[in-house]
Amino acid sequence: MMCKTKYISLLTITILYLPVCVSAQWLETTIAVGEEPFALVYNSTSNKIYCANRSNNTVTVIDGATNSVNTTIISGGKPVALVYNILNNKVYCANWDSDNVTVIDGETDSVITTTAAGTNPIGLVYNHTNDKVYCTNYVSDNVTVIHGVSDSVITTIPVHDKPWPLGYNSTNNKIYCANWESDNVSVIDGATDSVIATIEVGDQPRTVVHNPHNNKVYCSNNNNHNMTVIDGATDSVITFITVGEAPLAIVYNSINNKVFCANYLDYDVTVIDGATDSVIAIITVGGGPYALVYNSTNDKIYCANRWSDNVSVIDGETNCVIATIEVGDEPQALAWNPVQNRTYVANSEGSSVSVIRDETGIEEDTEIARNDIAIYPNPAQTFFTIHSHSPIYGIQIYDILGALIWTEDIVELAEKSIISLKQMNAGVYFLKVTTEDTEFIKKLIVTK
Repeated sequence: MMCKTKYISLLTITILYLPVCVSAQWLETTIAVGEEPFALVYNSTSNKIYCANRSNNTVTVIDGATNSVNTTIISGGKPVALVYNILNNKVYCANWDSDNVTVIDGETDSVITTTAAGTNPIGLVYNHTNDKVYCTNYVSDNVTVIHGVSDSVITTIPVHDKPWPLGYNSTNNKIYCANWESDNVSVIDGATDSVIATIEVGDQPRTVVHNPHNNKVYCSNNNNHNMTVIDGATDSVITFITVGEAPLAIVYNSINNKVFCANYLDYDVTVIDGATDSVIAIITVGGGPYALVYNSTNDKIYCANRWSDNVSVIDGETNCVIATIEVGDEPQALAWNPVQNRTYVANSEGSSVSVIRDETGIEEDTEIARNDIAIYPNPAQTFFTIHSHSPIYGIQIYDILGALIWTEDIVELAEKSIISLKQMNAGVYFLKVTTEDTEFIKKLIVTK
């Protein structure tokens, strides 16, 4: 496979033809779900994928190990967004037509409650520092804050016109709310739930993503063909970056400190250096690139191309398209399962979810896969979770030179442990886990 990538210099744009790239990607299966699958989210505790089906008011639950449908949950009217609460193992579903949020138990897949929101809820984000869920309400121009334990409404925060996407800054515990029609971003303090700043960005801000390595927030401006870069500490604009036409999705590559931006009308993805905020490559993909997801196990980016009904797989190191995989009609949402190293694709016009398999990660983690052990997220920032089907006896963390820097012997046998990384510096570490069945060592990447 020949990879075509346009690299940017200050004087000209050249096309560099890279060597042949080996791809281990393939379409593993296609799963029938509800009508117009619109959003996906991964439940890292129970290894499940949830798919919101907008046209028949349901959420399909898929088993991450077997790719079988566990159940179908009745939600509110037109479910359009999902988010996962890792501390309480719950899934939240924003329902556009019924002005509420369905709260789903991640263990039993039963509806716990339905929480009232504003008019036309459309976006969700989870604040793991304070255990809260934030929901943007597109027509009522506000944000509903939901308590992560009680699922009750804490407060409602007025913002600006047509709030849509949300992003969470875990470094400073802030929520960034992009207001589509007022061309600005409201910054919400995650502790007090008050608006502490309003940042003027570009025309029709569409996606907000945090770069924890440099503490920057990137906002794609759909009608300006650019991105606004915001300082996460001061909430001031650092710069504007010219990208392609109609930039939609953004994803952060934590291993290489890059930001990838899908340009819907240009059929390409702009790659930005996270340190310098300079454009380092433009990657040609399929028609109508609409959604992105990052695979931190194998350093790959998946791009769902809505018009060409396929997914481009991009190598995070070389910025090279290593595979193009045909999926269903109009793919528009993605989710990644790190345990089986699968990527799930919601095909909005096909009433299906395509499953893409990455062989490399499974080969590298044979021992972990055989014992059903999951480590997530990895790379991690403030915490990571170990989930095992066998009891865990001990956990140790070593630095790159092999020195033991943290250890815990678990007296009462556990099957899940959440480990804090707040006092640990960014870098590469080695995690040693002892279970009832085995002992293994896994590389752990910590970003700040």
